[in-house]
Amino acid sequence: MNRLCLYYIKPPEQNRWFPGDRFIRPAVRRVLRGRQQPGGVEKVFLNLCKGLDRLGESYHVNLPFDRIGPGDRVGILGRDRDCLVGYDRPNPIVAGIGLMTHPSEWPELCNEFPVVAYLQHSTWANDIYRPFFGDRCRIWPVGIETDRWRPEPGVHKDIDLLIYDKVRWNREQSERELIGPIEACLAQRGLTTATIRYLHYGRDGDFKYQSLLARSRAMLFLCENESQGFAYQECLSSDVPVLAWDQGFCLDPQRFSWGQPVIPATSVPFFDDRCGVRFQSASDFPDRLTEFLDRLSAGQFQPRQYILENLTLEMAARHFLEICRECA
Repeated sequence: MNRLCLYYIKPPEQNRWFPGDRFIRPAVRRVLRGRQQPGGVEKVFLNLCKGLDRLGESYHVNLPFDRIGPGDRVGILGRDRDCLVGYDRPNPIVAGIGLMTHPSEWPELCNEFPVVAYLQHSTWANDIYRPFFGDRCRIWPVGIETDRWRPEPGVHKDIDLLIYDKVRWNREQSERELIGPIEACLAQRGLTTATIRYLHYGRDGDFKYQSLLARSRAMLFLCENESQGFAYQECLSSDVPVLAWDQGFCLDPQRFSWGQPVIPATSVPFFDDRCGVRFQSASDFPDRLTEFLDRLSAGQFQPRQYILENLTLEMAARHFLEICRECA
């Protein structure tokens, strides 16, 4: 029987300050920061594996390339160029998500290796890759752990809006023109809030986030753009509606070096009326907030139902297997 061979290979640590410090820094980080939370690309890989486990599908992780046999299916999800060093098999590869930030960084990928499908999570991200990789481009969102991210009955909802702050670029301008006016509006309305900031979780970040979600009636999601968006989807899975800043473009400053200064994008690529409400800027925030709160009070949102119908671990794993079978 043909095997499923999956790869997630992290780039090797590099010396930074003195020869050999690459062996010391990881140990120091563990002592100072505790167990490191998995990053976005690693979480994609881990959630795929969890979905395959639920389906009872066997797979091998990081099998040496010379042990790949004829007919074995190969999926390489990251990270960076290091993950394909030494690959010399003829087996078709389903690759994606974490091999590069933009296709201009590795335009010859599909000529150098037998990549027959390149994955991106959502339509706007996939559109960036199509001019480079053509029909090899496929949309594949990964699943959410709905058994873990679920409502917690009996917890007092003492937070009206949990503010999830993932504003990464032009921070000072965003605080002045977006975050500040929004916080002032919320205070004027007398709404109770708590804030959690991306990459400032500290130890046990997921536990802290989950605890805050359990206490929250809704969440305000502030992020320039997302190709998938684990945090807001875990919120939806917890049955907490989202008021999302969605200004319509990728604001990554690297877009100028990519030669694409204008890239249409979204911060909530998987979203419908059951999930919540979008707003575009601080100027339209008050009206959208009123709409959101009215619908919230009327019980019109069903965010968890949306996730259960579209983004479970099992759905994503089946979709990945279908892509692998088609590419074989």
